Amino acid sequence: MGRIRTSFTKRLVNELLEKHRSVFNDDFNHNKIKIQELSSVKTKKVRNQLAGYLTKKVKLSN
Repeated sequence: MGRIRTSFTKRLVNELLEKHRSVFNDDFNHNKIKIQELSSVKTKKVRNQLAGYLTKKVKLSN
């Protein structure tokens, strides 16, 4: 069984992809830095969760 993502995570990642799709790629560390720049996420744990989910969505869309 996979991990369940919160609706906050899904909503924020979808918004970031709609607005800034060209900024993100399939590299987790790159996406982690870009999420920190483009959003107001304060904790490392949430930032990493967002970057992981975003990276997964980008890989699946390619």
